[in-house]
Amino acid sequence: MNPTLNSRRSRSVVLSAALAAALAATTGCANMDMGAMTPTQRNAAIGAGVGALGGAVIGRDVKGAAVGAGLGALGGYVWSQQMEQRRQAMQRATVGTGVQVSQTADNQLKLDIPSDVSFDTGRADIRPNLRPILDQFASGLANQPMTEVRIIGHTDSTGPDELNERLSLQRAQATRDYLAARGVDPRQVVIAGRGEREPIADNSTDAGRAKNRRVEIYLGERVAAR
Repeated sequence: MNPTLNSRRSRSVVLSAALAAALAATTGCANMDMGAMTPTQRNAAIGAGVGALGGAVIGRDVKGAAVGAGLGALGGYVWSQQMEQRRQAMQRATVGTGVQVSQTADNQLKLDIPSDVSFDTGRADIRPNLRPILDQFASGLANQPMTEVRIIGHTDSTGPDELNERLSLQRAQATRDYLAARGVDPRQVVIAGRGEREPIADNSTDAGRAKNRRVEIYLGERVAAR
C-alpha cells in the first residue's frame, strides 16, 4: 500500500476522532444553543473543541485528541463579577501607593508593584507598606480551588546575573509565603524570578532601573467545565 496514502488516511481518522471528542466533551455542541449559554458554559464548550483539535495535532493519535478535549474543557480565565469586585477593591487599597492594578488581555487581575513599595534594595524582606496590599489581595482567596496566583520577581541590571536571578526569586518566594500565612493555598501559587531579563524601562537611567525593580502578581479564575 502507498505509505503516503496510508498516512493521509490515518490523519483523517485522527481528525475525525478529535472532532468527535470535541462534540462529546461539549455534550453535542452541534445541537446546543450557544446564545442560550452562560459565558462560562460557552467558553468551556469552545475550549473543549479547541483542546480536542490541539490534542490531535500534538498527540497525532486518538488518545491525544481525547486528552486535549478534557484539558480544553477547563477553558481559560474568566472575568467574573467576583473578579471585577476584586479589581475595584485592589484599586481602592492601592490608591496613592504607585501600585498599578489592571485586567490583562487573558482576564487575569494584575498587580504591578514597584520597588519603593515592595522591597528594600538588595533585600527580600517585605516592606511594611506592602503588607496591607497583600492582606487585601489574600482576602477571600482561601478555599477557592478555581483561582491561580502567579508571582514574578524582577530586578534591574545592576549587579551580577546570578545575584539578580536569586534575589528576584527570593522576593517572589517571600510574597508567596506572606500570602500563604494569610490563608492562600501555596499549591495554587506559582513563583518565578526573572532577574534582569524582562526590563520595562531603560536600565541606563536611575528612573528606568527603579521601574525595572518590581514584583508582578497575577490572579486568575479558571473557567470550570459544566
